[in-house]
Amino acid sequence: MALNPFFLQGSPGEQRLIQELINEQLQIYGVEVTYIPRKFVRQETIIREVTSSRFDDNFAIEAYVSNYDGYMGSGDILTKFGMSLKDELTLIISKERFEDFISPFLSSMDPEEIILTTRPREGDIVYFPLGKRLFEVKFVEHEKPFYQLGKTYVYELQCELFELEDEVGGFTDSNTTVEEIDSTLQSQGYITSLQLFGSGQRATASSGIGSGYVRKITLSNDGYDYVGIPTVSITPAPFGGTTATAVAFTTCRGGVCSIKEILLVNTGSGYTVAPSITIYPNGSGRGAEASCEIVTGYRGIRNIGIQTYGQGYVGIPTVSITPAPTAGLAITAVGRAVVGTSGSITDILIIDAGVGYLSAPGITIASPPLLTGIGTYKFNEVVTGSISGTTSRVKSWDKDTKVLDVGVIDGTFEPGEIVVGSASSARYSLKTVYKSEFADKYEENDQIEEEADLIVDFSESNPFGNY
Repeated sequence: MALNPFFLQGSPGEQRLIQELINEQLQIYGVEVTYIPRKFVRQETIIREVTSSRFDDNFAIEAYVSNYDGYMGSGDILTKFGMSLKDELTLIISKERFEDFISPFLSSMDPEEIILTTRPREGDIVYFPLGKRLFEVKFVEHEKPFYQLGKTYVYELQCELFELEDEVGGFTDSNTTVEEIDSTLQSQGYITSLQLFGSGQRATASSGIGSGYVRKITLSNDGYDYVGIPTVSITPAPFGGTTATAVAFTTCRGGVCSIKEILLVNTGSGYTVAPSITIYPNGSGRGAEASCEIVTGYRGIRNIGIQTYGQGYVGIPTVSITPAPTAGLAITAVGRAVVGTSGSITDILIIDAGVGYLSAPGITIASPPLLTGIGTYKFNEVVTGSISGTTSRVKSWDKDTKVLDVGVIDGTFEPGEIVVGSASSARYSLKTVYKSEFADKYEENDQIEEEADLIVDFSESNPFGNY
């Protein structure tokens, strides 16, 4: 039997009246929240899994808080991973207000970033100003109340406390609410701190010469199974002379580790016959053999000393040594710099001590690639390592201490490379990656561990007694 035609069962005018009453109630009894849509930055090509996303737009909208007696959810719970806050919040927003004032803006954005624009979407976040917290939308209920007069009028957003992962956030607005959101997103998530060079410095060195020295060491058998760095021993020089010293470098190919080369640290002096070279493995390794050549009638480089270690070096800089005089037998010495993890020169080793020097030759070390860092990194811009190609997003930049905090890292930064900002064009050399941690204001793992260490010291052989 058909419906009674004398009752309208929800005319457009009645539906309009209910919607307007709901809008007015939300504006009277509600609270103004900030709705922040999630934009997809990168997705896997196979199953379309979102690997990173960003939040860089925001919309103010009134919402009614259903949690009249506090947050719902599990609350504060202690897990094996530490203290965790599982607060939940239920918000009711007007369907008409969302469709009229937020959907049109979402529809104009890149469809690859914003897939659903007609209603609130799971994964978006909401800033709740009363608690000054960010909540992530976990479920959108769009059929409650259930079709009053044949229509729905509100969206019910069921939210959980937001925990930042590989998301990027940041806005350009200057109002207080947005600045608070920026501050929250800036201080959370996986953060790596990079210590940068404010300026590079060129290293300098000097040399000394002598006679009866080891000119160079030749590797006759590179051996095998060298896991550790072997020790190189050279027969002591005769009385009154100086014993030569050297270091070995290993290489691994196809699972076989052998000695690559042996370079001199000090060529010694006073030798009349070529000394023996003995290679002692530190751990496993065998079979390596080496010999050396000495020079008695001429003088060559005895050692190279570092005067200033410099900073900001990337890779191995060129070491130039003044040529030996052309009169008689003259062979120019060859050296190689060793760069430490901090980007400074730690040593200059001698490949060939040269022949025929009359005075100590000059040592010139090439300048680092960047002598002066420039610019100011911008929050959320992409920075790229010049050698590793690693990319990341800027969390914060302290120009006084030259500490750059970054998040959402793709790759591994290498000390000594130049970190370049894509938007600011800031350029500084990386000294070291000195801190890497996951910062979450709702997790208390570190604090619990520190407090526990004050009670039980697990570095002791018996932390539960004194025997």
